[in-house]
Amino acid sequence: MRFIDSNSDPWHTLGGEDGPAACINPVPHLLLGVEQWHAFRAQWPDGMPVGVTLANDADVRDIAADLPRLGLVVLNFPKWVDGRAYSQAHTLRSRYRFEGEVRATGEVLVDMAPLLARTGFDSAVLRADQSLEAAERALSFFPGHYQGDAADPLPLFAKPPGTAEALARAPARQFVNAGASI
Repeated sequence: MRFIDSNSDPWHTLGGEDGPAACINPVPHLLLGVEQWHAFRAQWPDGMPVGVTLANDADVRDIAADLPRLGLVVLNFPKWVDGRAYSQAHTLRSRYRFEGEVRATGEVLVDMAPLLARTGFDSAVLRADQSLEAAERALSFFPGHYQGDAADPLPLFAKPPGTAEALARAPARQFVNAGASI
């Protein structure tokens, strides 16, 4: 999983003083709302990278037919306790086999990083008060999981013999090191 610095991200949104732009000039790495994308997709050049922001209460089916044309789908966590974007990411990966980037934005906390990775997110924009180093450490705490996930749908019991034993022997990271949090 990559953690995105918004200041150096090539993806950008359109905006204006009066709301969304009424006219869109296709440029690479443009991030559009679903309504904007639906209004301009017929004019969008094939092969030009475009991304879509999907609200966490929207249905993934609204963009399913367009997924082969999208390079990025941004899913929002308006509150860290609202987990609907996890389901959207898992649906994009497992049902629709979306191969582009799935990014988490909004109230993204360090504690969410392992589940973000397991449900299909490739990248995340952490909330401003969160530590990048802590988020990277959080991804390494567990060498494996019993349940399947978006990247590897097989549960541990269905994997080749010896897999569970190998995971059990894997070195565990310490949760607390000299008073540091995750």
